[in-house]
Amino acid sequence: MKFSLRAFGHHLLGAVASATLQAWVMVLCVASALTLLRMGQIAWHWPEGLEVPLSDLWAVVYQGARFDLKVCAAAAILIWPLLIIVPARWHGWLAGTVAFLFVTATLINLHYFGFYKTPIDPVVFGFFEDDTKAIMQTIWSDFPVFLTLAVLLGASWGAMAARKAAYGRLSLRLNRGVGERRIPVWLTLLGVLLAFLLLVMTTKGTLRAMALGRQNVSVTTSQFLNDMVPNGVIALKFAWDARRDSQNLSDPLLGLRRLGYGSPQDAARVLGIEARDEQALRASLIAQGGAAPAPAPRKNLLFFLMESWSAEPFLYHDRKEFDVLGRLAPTLPGACHFSNFDAAQPGTHPSLEAILFSTPITPLTLGPQGKTPIPWSVPLLLRQAGYRTLFVTSARAGWRELDRVLKTQGFDEVIDASHLKAAYPEADLGIWGVWDSYVFRYLSERLKKPQDQPLFVFVLTATNHPPYDLPPEYQRVKRKEARWGGERSADTLWLNIDSYHYATDLLGGLVQEVRNGPLRHDTVIAATGDHNVRSFGLYATPERRHLISQVPFVLWGEGLACGPQRELPASHRDMFPTLLPLLGINSGYVQTGRNLLLDPAKQANPALSAPLSVNYYGSARNTRGSWTLGNPASFVCSPVDPKNAASCQFDARQDALARAQLGLLDWNVRVALRQTR
Repeated sequence: MKFSLRAFGHHLLGAVASATLQAWVMVLCVASALTLLRMGQIAWHWPEGLEVPLSDLWAVVYQGARFDLKVCAAAAILIWPLLIIVPARWHGWLAGTVAFLFVTATLINLHYFGFYKTPIDPVVFGFFEDDTKAIMQTIWSDFPVFLTLAVLLGASWGAMAARKAAYGRLSLRLNRGVGERRIPVWLTLLGVLLAFLLLVMTTKGTLRAMALGRQNVSVTTSQFLNDMVPNGVIALKFAWDARRDSQNLSDPLLGLRRLGYGSPQDAARVLGIEARDEQALRASLIAQGGAAPAPAPRKNLLFFLMESWSAEPFLYHDRKEFDVLGRLAPTLPGACHFSNFDAAQPGTHPSLEAILFSTPITPLTLGPQGKTPIPWSVPLLLRQAGYRTLFVTSARAGWRELDRVLKTQGFDEVIDASHLKAAYPEADLGIWGVWDSYVFRYLSERLKKPQDQPLFVFVLTATNHPPYDLPPEYQRVKRKEARWGGERSADTLWLNIDSYHYATDLLGGLVQEVRNGPLRHDTVIAATGDHNVRSFGLYATPERRHLISQVPFVLWGEGLACGPQRELPASHRDMFPTLLPLLGINSGYVQTGRNLLLDPAKQANPALSAPLSVNYYGSARNTRGSWTLGNPASFVCSPVDPKNAASCQFDARQDALARAQLGLLDWNVRVALRQTR
């Protein structure tokens, strides 16, 4: 019995040693594959005109390799017990599964960056919440599916072939040393313990106190290079963490702490807000009314959220040689065009929630919060002010449960692709819905009907979206392609410009109709984009960085005084604080930003009126450059102005203001909706 127990112990030690060796070989081989794929991703997406020091490239490869080792070590620890108890013939399948999944995630991250200009983020979960079939059709038509599959199989096979060869040689030596007892038992045991301890430490990614995490992604001043650091697995983890936090309303301080404030009072002090308690502080965030009298009767408000309506084409428009605006161009001289304006979020649904519900938290309404009216919801406030509220879209309203959520949040009617198809039987139902022309046709007819209430119409278009299909009757515009001053790397650039022109021209046609018709004096029209166009480039060079999130914001209305802010940085958060006072609605809404029609120098609280563009996903921009909130090292001067290079520096005061504003908006949503659950 004593001999058998010793033999069993010796056999077990050999199995543990073999499993530990195999785990380490898998870690090194799969991590090497991920590092090679990162280098390929950098080359694949390298932006036109970007020049960086070789040291920056090395820093990205090195930091990325640390993340690769981290995730591979975590996977190795998970399968380590199986490598001990499962027969050896299955070990290759276990390691191969890890390699296949990790390479798949990395290739998804590669194409995700090409589409969204960011590593995998919470928007990725929309794959299951959007029209999954439509997304799959878009992937099939717009992405190199067969090449991606070939790389997937090649990289996975390469990693596993290297693992098999390396493990075969090393395990032979190990088995000889342990089996023939050339290596003392105590030395074998010590080696296994040290190897396993090193494996555990590798999952942390560092010997320091703080584990390798999101804070370690920024290693250069180039946002493009920093975005290359996370592999697909770690980017997916970051996205999952952000998604989890967005649904966690049990901790109202979650967003504030992430932005560097321990309490709402701390953030309020930075903004110069004095409040005796949290209830008074929340009240201070809500507009309490003003001296402006309500117009009688109230004006209609037509608000257009245009799919992928980037600001950049406005820069190159020329009626004769490069027409991208169509009938919209003649309306701009009589409009307030805010040309230095950013989207709140990088996706359609996040921007929609940010605009309608004054929330940096997204997705907010897919859970129980969407089933209860949000008190400061824009359509709800307008309905309470006597408006008939309509949501009109060429897409399907079942997307993200909009048909249910929007009616709960204050829309009297939700008109979508199915309604438009019923009204216009000739309309074709495509991947994303009907053509945008049917939305504008419906609006034109609806506005001609007698109304017993003022109208608030929120329009969401859909045609200017991959795969950039257009109706057969659309006449493509001939353009002098040399006039395009942006990047040209996307295969779909010119198709995208055509679909951009199609949607913009339709908007211009309706604006002209209203502005030249009987509703001219009674209607305010506003239009913006939900996010930047995907195919217009990566905006990685400093002189183009400020364009990465830019969308137009245009106002048309009788007697508007546009004020001095049309070229100052602003964003989606400033729209309804600008629009609602025009309608005589001066209370009840969240003061997410500033009124762009007023002079910021004449406001009571200059801190709240600072010319800042703040994105709800954590970046900001002032007149000198852009940065990630709370990260001075991320500051990039943009656009580059050599004459003012000395003054182009990170402004800690403005960073604190932006973090305080965003943190209080986050806190307001969490504390208010937690109380209503």
